[in-house]
Amino acid sequence: MPESPLHIAIESPDQPEVRALIDALDAYQRALYPAESNHLVDISALLQPNVRFAVARDAQRRALGCGAVLLDAGAGELKRMFVDPAQRGRGVARRLHAFLESEAARAGATELRLETGIHQPEALALYEGLGYRRCGPFAGYVEDPLSVFMHKPLAACASA
Repeated sequence: MPESPLHIAIESPDQPEVRALIDALDAYQRALYPAESNHLVDISALLQPNVRFAVARDAQRRALGCGAVLLDAGAGELKRMFVDPAQRGRGVARRLHAFLESEAARAGATELRLETGIHQPEALALYEGLGYRRCGPFAGYVEDPLSVFMHKPLAACASA
């Protein structure tokens, strides 16, 4: 089966259709984890100059998924990765991740990091399949039995 057309680009998170994706992600996360284990970033944080926010759209320009990389001191932190549940299983998350990884490498990041939760086996399997390995807390995070911290070097990606 041929891969369906998908357009991924840097966009503003402050659009109604994209806000709807972020709101759906927030609702999903809040159903899985208590407030102290939710490390959500708001729209204002996603609008900062050190953030690359990407949106995946189909041929009809409907937003299917989104994700961001927060760049800081040679590392990027993956945040707000979400694909509309009705669109899952079509490779949107992998392609969105590849785009964000490329953006991070182009911006000089040598490592990508992320925090996800133990109640998201699909996300954990995706990230492990993309080459992420578990690590300890980074940046301002602290140990949390509901969190999984992961990282991936980007050196090989920067030259590609």
